Amino acid sequence: MSEKSAQKKKYIVETARGVFIEKGYKDVTMKDIVEACGISRGGLYLYFSGTDELFMDVMKMEAEEADDVFAGKVGQDATPSDILALFLKEQKRELLHNRNNLSMAVYEYFFQNKVPKKENPLKQQFDAAVRIIEKLIEAGVEAGEFYCEDAKGAARNIMYVLEGLKIAAQTRGITEEMVDREVLYIMQGLVIDEE
Repeated sequence: MSEKSAQKKKYIVETARGVFIEKGYKDVTMKDIVEACGISRGGLYLYFSGTDELFMDVMKMEAEEADDVFAGKVGQDATPSDILALFLKEQKRELLHNRNNLSMAVYEYFFQNKVPKKENPLKQQFDAAVRIIEKLIEAGVEAGEFYCEDAKGAARNIMYVLEGLKIAAQTRGITEEMVDREVLYIMQGLVIDEE
């Protein structure tokens, strides 16, 4: 793919992201994307065969951007507890600004489409996050910052709590105090009592 084609495809994906945020997944048509991008229908179909394929690229872009933002904020001398706190802070920011994210569209996509478990990007993201948090907890235990007998179980629990908060944010709404309470509970379960 030429540089110009790559830039055009990136433009389409970035523009489509905004459309999916605004309308969700199930209500978006290729016509909506054509209008938002200001390109011809044929021009869009050169890059994407339908909204499914386009949405998968939007989710990939979203995951890459989230990784970049997080990686860019981790200092070289950061401790495992610093990194975990930063991760939880980023999650809090996303939860409290859920109007500008893809959560609803992602849930609609997966409820509407039967994606095999192996190919499910949500499962892959969840599992990757669990592995990263597990390694952080293990490093924190080694450094004497955390106490945890089951790092993988704790990591999985953290991700389930965050997933539950995402759903709550979309369905009934959440407050900063609610998120802080859950994050504090997570950290209290890991931090060694100094007494």
